[in-house]
Amino acid sequence: MSTSPAKSQYLLLFRGTNWHRELSAQEIQEIMGRTNAWFDGLAREGKAKGAQPLEGEGRTISYKNGNVADGPFTESKESIGGYLLLEVEDFEQAMAIARQNPMIPYGLTVEVRPVAEACPANKIYREMEAAV
Repeated sequence: MSTSPAKSQYLLLFRGTNWHRELSAQEIQEIMGRTNAWFDGLAREGKAKGAQPLEGEGRTISYKNGNVADGPFTESKESIGGYLLLEVEDFEQAMAIARQNPMIPYGLTVEVRPVAEACPANKIYREMEAAV
């Protein structure tokens, strides 16, 4: 019988899509090679469950003054350039993996978020219903 520890999922959001602008083509190629090796290693270890880069443009849908509106538009430095879905033992392991991203020294930032099992608002509703 296997006694492997329970695992949780974490989403790594990569921000700072202009990290490469001051670099030569050779430097970008070298960093991308290390980054792809990093992704491949996580996939071989079974820790990476999904990853994709995102296009640089997008729109935000919000509700203002009784109307659904497009915008505001995200500034380039704040936009999300991609994501990586991890399945690891705990938040500290997800943070340790995030710190290893080869693009961080060049301006990329990584936000690490636990993936919720259910919508937090739904959980609050259930707790309120149970208290009544």
